Amino acid sequence: MDYVCALDAGTTGVRAIAVDAGGRAVAQRYREFTQYFPRPGLVEHDAAEIATAITTVAAELIAEIGAAPLGFGITNQRETVVVWDRRTGSPLHRAIVWQDRRGAARCEVLRADHYELIRSTSGLVPDPYFSATKLEWLFTTGGIVPDTSVAVGTIDTWLLWCLTGGRVHATEPSNASRTMLFDLTTMSWSTELCELFGVPLHVLPDVLETSGRFGLTEGVDGIPDGIPISGIAGDQQAALFGQACFAPGMAKNTYGTGSFVLMNTGTEMPEISEGLLTTVAWKLADAEPVYAVEGSIFSTGSAVQWLRDGLGIIDAAGELEGLAASCDDSGGVVVVPAFTGLGAPWWDPDARGTIVGLTRGSGRAHLARAVIDAMVFQTRDVIDAMVAATHQQSTELRVDGGAAVMDLLCQAQADQIATPVVRAADVETTALGAAFLAGLAEGFWMGPGEIADLLGNGTRFEPSGPPDDDAFARWHRAVQRSRDFA
Repeated sequence: MDYVCALDAGTTGVRAIAVDAGGRAVAQRYREFTQYFPRPGLVEHDAAEIATAITTVAAELIAEIGAAPLGFGITNQRETVVVWDRRTGSPLHRAIVWQDRRGAARCEVLRADHYELIRSTSGLVPDPYFSATKLEWLFTTGGIVPDTSVAVGTIDTWLLWCLTGGRVHATEPSNASRTMLFDLTTMSWSTELCELFGVPLHVLPDVLETSGRFGLTEGVDGIPDGIPISGIAGDQQAALFGQACFAPGMAKNTYGTGSFVLMNTGTEMPEISEGLLTTVAWKLADAEPVYAVEGSIFSTGSAVQWLRDGLGIIDAAGELEGLAASCDDSGGVVVVPAFTGLGAPWWDPDARGTIVGLTRGSGRAHLARAVIDAMVFQTRDVIDAMVAATHQQSTELRVDGGAAVMDLLCQAQADQIATPVVRAADVETTALGAAFLAGLAEGFWMGPGEIADLLGNGTRFEPSGPPDDDAFARWHRAVQRSRDFA
């Protein structure tokens, strides 16, 4: 069987997914890895464990199918950074995860002194979510000297290095644009921002095209040498591509560990908009870069994990919808899952999780319903900001990710944004996007038009009535109570 293999390195686990010429995921392997929380607000991963997990699932998939893929595509949790020794290939510190907030105090200073430089150059806002302050911490408090033996990168760069036997140190624009070190106008590392954060240019990877041959596999157990790695994209941009949002104005939301709403804005870099991020969506071979505006929501699936692991309200994530549907509404309970601060459009790293509206009549089902409502309301906040910034009302919102399997969520989302919601036929569109990018580079598919034709129609949820603006106002009251708490 001819297929392309997507390597999806998420925040809590990794997948290898085989995608055939019809755009169907025909086989997959999955493995979780360890989460480390050294102190409140700090989140780390073992980069070596992630590399072992990804090569293991890839080798298992190849063994199951009995043939090597035509190419690998990589998609990854963004903003997470790895620092390693070029000579040994060993990490010099645990990977610092996108959720980590150790740079919060530094970002307060940056907002006061360097906001316009960061905003106008990188399209981002000073927030510990992004990679720059993580690297700054590693090179100061972390005690790592960034000499010529040191290499850094986001997870895609680390995996590319490992899969190519240390021969390739590279990334691409969708990941580079999430570091707060990348110039969106020149499409290159910003000397000024790198100097601001104390990150020497020599430690950074080369920036190549999103779809194109990065290198060949070499020296990995269970994976034949010489397989091209031909597409890389950050997970949310990969999902935008996997949802075939190829035209300006098309938007998607991925309900994963967090939620990420992206709207394609075309080849012209959009104006910087308050509350939203400007980012690179992708750069195909010999084409102009495509940009997007993004609203990043930090806690979606992680709130479901909290209900399961922290409170014991459910035993498995799949129980959430049934429990939430057992009551007509949340009974006035509002959950603001600001476990690691609030993202778009608030950008408040000092916000903390809040539950308001409890009465003696509140129960497990009301709390479950309030967590689903929080996913819906946070997404409406971002959609409203996008409409105000771009003056474009998308005709539909395409959705994917683990939580998107819930009909209750999708219908509530359509009702709140007064726009049809279309759930992808295959909700793992992040992996599909990576496979499509690699397949384009290797001639497995001939262009975006062919890819759009491969995707099924999905399930459509039409608004059932006007938005519940009273519930939305109650959500905003709860958000205000959660802010500036830490």
